[in-house]
Amino acid sequence: MIQHPHPSISLHIGDCAQYVDTLPEKSVSMIYLDPPFNSDRNYVMSTDSAIGFGDKWTDETYEQFLELVVASLKRVLKDDGTLYFHISAVCMFIPEKVLRRHFPVVTPIFWKKCRSKNNVKNKLGATIDIIFKCNKKEKHKFNVVLQEKDATYLKNSFKNSDERGNYSLGHVVTEKTKKGYMYSFSVAGFTFNPASGWRIKEPELVKLRDENRLHLPKKEGGNLYKKIYLTENPGKPCTDLWDDIHSISQGSEGRKYPTAKPVKLLERLIEISTDVGDLVLDPMCGSGTTGSACVNTGRVCLLNDANRDIIPIVHSRFQSDPNDCTHPPAVEAHP
Repeated sequence: MIQHPHPSISLHIGDCAQYVDTLPEKSVSMIYLDPPFNSDRNYVMSTDSAIGFGDKWTDETYEQFLELVVASLKRVLKDDGTLYFHISAVCMFIPEKVLRRHFPVVTPIFWKKCRSKNNVKNKLGATIDIIFKCNKKEKHKFNVVLQEKDATYLKNSFKNSDERGNYSLGHVVTEKTKKGYMYSFSVAGFTFNPASGWRIKEPELVKLRDENRLHLPKKEGGNLYKKIYLTENPGKPCTDLWDDIHSISQGSEGRKYPTAKPVKLLERLIEISTDVGDLVLDPMCGSGTTGSACVNTGRVCLLNDANRDIIPIVHSRFQSDPNDCTHPPAVEAHP
């Protein structure tokens, strides 16, 4: 049975691989997979709650399980799509081995999910999860998403100012270990001819000079820089280290499932790898965080989980009735 807790959300309860086998080949733009971690633990909401799941395997059975799931997911992923595989850094070896068998492009994103581990006494505190970004080819759908600048960066970087406002300094000279564009350049009585060359071509540097976007040294022999204005620089492009999104336990979002991830994390992944109207699949959806993120960003979402206990939890995200199956199957993605 398929339910529709929201017009753009489809919820199915059943085995992951069996469900994915019912989907058309190359039909999904993005997949978010947050499977059991092989952590040798059982997860519940609290000591007096049965809602949760077991996560105890042998390495052999865990690898066999992932092999089956990843192979089925690869079949339904579009050629320019992305599969995100979320795992604890402690348990990353087996998943990475399986993923690299199936995908030629596997890039780790390091999510620093919490600030510290004050209760650790005889080992290093585990603060990192790995999100493997998996693609069938190098050229795939990718959108630049900005991270907010942290307060320390803002305070220390944009100290200079002119009639346009505060600005930081950007390099225009190539670093000494490389060779850039070679030419001599003059501005305001200074002549520059760096031994390592320039990072940009001469017409681009001339344009910066004509628009008063060059920061001059105070004396001969100093370096030339370009001006990067605060008002023109709303954020920094995402790197592969995310330390600006905290886990639910250290944030303001309420926890709906033992291993639930923050909505903001899923929104970022979705915005990087899909466009509005694209179809996203979460085959082990837990509390339905991916569904919420898709609704917030205008995507369409297919949810599946083997645990029937999650039905009312998913519906609670959209204030829908889990006993009312009359919602129209309005789930439809852009081709």
